[in-house]
Amino acid sequence: MNLVWKLLRQHISIPQFSGFFMANLVGMVIILLGVQFYADVQALYDSEDSFMKSDYLIVNKKIGAMTTITGKSNAFSQDEIEDIKKQNFVEKVGMFASSSFDVKASFDIQEFASFSTDMFFESVPDDFIDVMAENWHFVSGEKRIPIILPRNYLDLYNFGYAQSRSLPKLSEGILGAMKLRIAVSGNGKYDVYDGDIVGFSSRLNTILVPWEFMDWANKEYGKSTAVSPTRMIVEVNNPTDENIASYLQEHNYVTDQDKLDASKTSFVLRVIVGIVMSVGLVISILAFYILMLSVYLLVQKNTSKLENLLLVGYSPAKVSMPYQMLTVGLNVLVFLFAFAIVICVRNLYVGMFRSFFTDFNLPSMWATVVVGVLLLLLVSVSNVIAVRRKVMSIWKGKNL
Repeated sequence: MNLVWKLLRQHISIPQFSGFFMANLVGMVIILLGVQFYADVQALYDSEDSFMKSDYLIVNKKIGAMTTITGKSNAFSQDEIEDIKKQNFVEKVGMFASSSFDVKASFDIQEFASFSTDMFFESVPDDFIDVMAENWHFVSGEKRIPIILPRNYLDLYNFGYAQSRSLPKLSEGILGAMKLRIAVSGNGKYDVYDGDIVGFSSRLNTILVPWEFMDWANKEYGKSTAVSPTRMIVEVNNPTDENIASYLQEHNYVTDQDKLDASKTSFVLRVIVGIVMSVGLVISILAFYILMLSVYLLVQKNTSKLENLLLVGYSPAKVSMPYQMLTVGLNVLVFLFAFAIVICVRNLYVGMFRSFFTDFNLPSMWATVVVGVLLLLLVSVSNVIAVRRKVMSIWKGKNL
């Protein structure tokens, strides 16, 4: 083996193999870094303070001009509700229940102004409410209605209505201490209740009352027939799943666009990483051809020596071994250097991630290792087979 190596190494071109090493190193670094960066960014979606965390979607049917003209119902049928419950990205689904009776609310700000307005109520199951108050309950016969208001309603009052009319600004605490006068009427009945504001919701942009009150009041003051829901709240298990956006579009459903940001961002991220990894793969393929060209030139320069070695009894496998070891050794070095570079680059951007997202859990690098090993095996096996075929062609030609 040493004799064979001494005879064949004389024509090895260091610049050619250095060119292969650098090109293959760049290609593998791009591929491995793309895999690791994608895995790390995906982990941001699962962190508690993720900027793309959006687990709840408010879904309704799209209302167009024809819906208004024809009067077509935009309510969800039972089959449609069951269909969305079966989707893989859905954890659970809750229906919005709307008031089918008249509601008028009023309250006074002493010495400043009084307000009176027609309004509406909606309810969702308690599991979907982001405000949990001890007094969030209703018992039939009580003259108190717990209410949760959207937080942006208070902002509209403070920075819009109150600002333009020089009225006092209201904090959540002050508004929560005030009592609303709620007049409810329907079915020939009229009653007045005390409205108790128990919290402010950032998730649900509607005026909420307990499910128990809505169920009782719709029977007491509203229509006798059940009304199909026109909106649903959906808890999704992975807000980055691109199937969410495609499902909603396919069924002509709509939701707040910002709720789909995580899904769209994840899709764009996949496209970008795919493009970057494709570039790295192209560079690796070109590096593979550079190596094959270098080996073929080396074999061509040593053709006479190879022929003599084959004639004196060396098998094609033994003659091929030095070239095969050379290519495999270079590939192993490329993998080790590439992995080290990926670790260094990763440490840089992970530090920036953690400065913004303190709850960021660093994922493992097993996916990157597996991809790198697979690339190493693929390139090395291809190199070994190519060298063996080249030597075999010389041996067969000599025998002929």
